[in-house]
Amino acid sequence: MREDLEAVLERLQTTKSIEELQVWAHELRDALGVTHVVYHTVKQNGEHVGAFTYSLDWARRYVENDYRSVDPVIVGSVRRFHPMDWKTLDWSSPAARDFLREAIAAGVGNQGWSIPLWGPSGEFAMFSVNHRTDDDTWDVFTRRHAKDFLLIAHLMHQQAMRIINKELAEPTRDLSRREREALSMLSTGMARAEVADRLGISENTLRAYIDSARHKLGASNVTHAVALAMANGMIGANEPLPKY
Repeated sequence: MREDLEAVLERLQTTKSIEELQVWAHELRDALGVTHVVYHTVKQNGEHVGAFTYSLDWARRYVENDYRSVDPVIVGSVRRFHPMDWKTLDWSSPAARDFLREAIAAGVGNQGWSIPLWGPSGEFAMFSVNHRTDDDTWDVFTRRHAKDFLLIAHLMHQQAMRIINKELAEPTRDLSRREREALSMLSTGMARAEVADRLGISENTLRAYIDSARHKLGASNVTHAVALAMANGMIGANEPLPKY
């Protein structure tokens, strides 16, 4: 895991948009071997910005139902400056317990570790690692990687701030190697599950690559993205598929 994590952290510096940061969050999740990774901040104009591996359905439900007002992770973070193990938070209220049950049903793990991040101008962000496992395994894992989580949180926040504040060059429209591979395989008629298996990634991570490619190409759907990539010579009908 150490080599994978170092490679992912090195690639963080190449992200130039929130969409690319979203893809990177999936890569980080896979490198850590956890269920989910989440980064969230609020811009000065009040706009919420994040990079996460939760399902889009759960993210929308969270916002629409204003779960921030009952989520013990959010409620607890505004009074803390140090990492929080979710087990130490107050989940005693009926609203919090109902929220937790709904979150777990939506694929959120039962364990979590969150790091509040406060900026010099009072801006607030939070980085969380979420996993589905038992208490003993989680305790061993967090003790072993607590320093890693702290480093990752600050590096991710710094890069997000550079992106938000437009301190980086304009993001490239070129597709990454993985984005090209995904679209190339899909162009042959492969199912998403087969593509994900061929690339050695989860379907959730594959979706992040596809969404990023669509954003770069200005495509309305996957079929449109494949057509545009082929029309622009980014992938070819006879391009050999990668071997893993």
